[in-house]
Amino acid sequence: MSRHMHAGDAEARQPLLAGDHPDPRHPDPRHPDPTDPDPTDLDSDEGVVLFDRSSSSYTDEAGGSAPRRLTYEEAVEEAGFGLFHWLLLLVCGWANASDAVEILCVSFLLPTARCDLLLSSSDMGLLTASIFLGMMVGGYMWGYLADQRGRQRVLVVSLTINGLFGGLASMAPWFWLFLLLRFISGIGVGGSIPVIFSYFSEFMPRVKRGAMISALATFWMAGNILAAGLAWLVIPRRWAHISVGAVDFQSWRLFVVLCSVPSITSALFFRLLMPESPKFLMEAGREKEAIHVFKMMFEMNMRGKEKAFPEFGLCISSKKRVEEDETRTWASNREHLAAVLKKVLAPIKQIFDGPLKSRSITLLFIFYCISFGYYGLWMWFPELFERVEDGGSPCANVSLQSRLHNHSCYPVKTTVYMEGFVIAASNLPGNIFTILMMDSTGGKALLSCSLLVSSLSVFLIYVVQTKVQSLVLSCIFSGVSVIAWNALDVVGTELYPTQLRSSALGFFTGVGRVAAITGNVVFGKLVDTNCAVPVLLVSALLLTGGLVALLLPQTRQTELT
Repeated sequence: MSRHMHAGDAEARQPLLAGDHPDPRHPDPRHPDPTDPDPTDLDSDEGVVLFDRSSSSYTDEAGGSAPRRLTYEEAVEEAGFGLFHWLLLLVCGWANASDAVEILCVSFLLPTARCDLLLSSSDMGLLTASIFLGMMVGGYMWGYLADQRGRQRVLVVSLTINGLFGGLASMAPWFWLFLLLRFISGIGVGGSIPVIFSYFSEFMPRVKRGAMISALATFWMAGNILAAGLAWLVIPRRWAHISVGAVDFQSWRLFVVLCSVPSITSALFFRLLMPESPKFLMEAGREKEAIHVFKMMFEMNMRGKEKAFPEFGLCISSKKRVEEDETRTWASNREHLAAVLKKVLAPIKQIFDGPLKSRSITLLFIFYCISFGYYGLWMWFPELFERVEDGGSPCANVSLQSRLHNHSCYPVKTTVYMEGFVIAASNLPGNIFTILMMDSTGGKALLSCSLLVSSLSVFLIYVVQTKVQSLVLSCIFSGVSVIAWNALDVVGTELYPTQLRSSALGFFTGVGRVAAITGNVVFGKLVDTNCAVPVLLVSALLLTGGLVALLLPQTRQTELT
């Protein structure tokens, strides 16, 4: 993986590495104005300094002192690891779980909502695709804003949009309005998923990063289980039936309301409890704020240990501030719309240029393959198991189409939701395996192997002829495919520098949403007439993704740049 070091970083670190001492007679040429209050001047005796790697400041031969300036990775190590990181895991994990709940709730309401909204299989394909279309629109937009304005602020806004419009969808009396509200909810989901992992990784010490990101990814399983459990508990219940004006408020609508609660609460947690990413603050030249975050991390992690609070300054980036000055100068000419688009699209050009080009093309293929395969199949699991309630395999009898369109959705069969819960719970072994093996094996190997095994399990789902066999293979697919997603989360955060990380993940997430949309539409069009085509296509794409993943560079325990 390429390394990026700003000139200011190199200058700040040279005296520590070479044994030289800063000379107060020669001011830093980056800050020629002696009245400048910015504490980034290495040679200033008045810089704002809070930490040092030792309990005392660095002392020169004349008896003076100069603050030690640490890089981002060194500052994260100095802040320690402990209570703060576990709280961060819970808050980010709950947000990740809320995204899973919002995405997957549509798949669980299909067996009953299709009667109330008069949905054909094609309509159901559009409905499951709508949230992914919103995620595609929101993914890059929110990722770009997170790189420009900050991760925490974007997470608060995107999670609020997700929960608010997801909840409003429960009151929609018509299919087109339900579709529109799910689309807007998807715009919010598209912002939170990629930004959460960028934000979370930028607080983690290097040696803990792989395992902790894997732990964060396991909350997707928690969201999946929560959605399946809520569906099992709520949708089959007849007591939730209420008439509100033109809306026949069936139990599945209450389920939609409950699925919006995690996103709203996550937005509140980020707004009230979580700071901005220190890595982003350093790249933005906001040293005082970054130091404040490191101080908070240190105090929480060292609580009860009575450890002396060391002092150090930070090696911040001056490049970002120059870019912001140029932006403010240019912004006075709002008529240059083409220049706006050029600036917004600049990160895409950068990730497909130079040393990042080959890894970006590889990730493009992987995101498309895994998203088409996973979401194309997973979103249809409840409907497929509804079709084989009396036995057989999902693709055993396409003549079931006419019978399904003519039978009532009520009373609801609880077996479908029980099976969905079992499949969701089968994520657990894969998540545990990922946490234990990520730092020792590396994301590249886990990603490739899990995609290959997932491909085989999907192929066997098509081959088997009994419902029990289909359920077992679906559980295997669930447990193995989650390893691929966890590995992709780790690899994706480590392949790009800070100023591109959220934009890159947002872009590739958008590509994945295109694949998810395609997969759901294909399933909706063909599930009634030729079920074998989408199932075998999923198997082939997962196989392709597993082979392409071998081309990625190894990023195990690498430094974030």
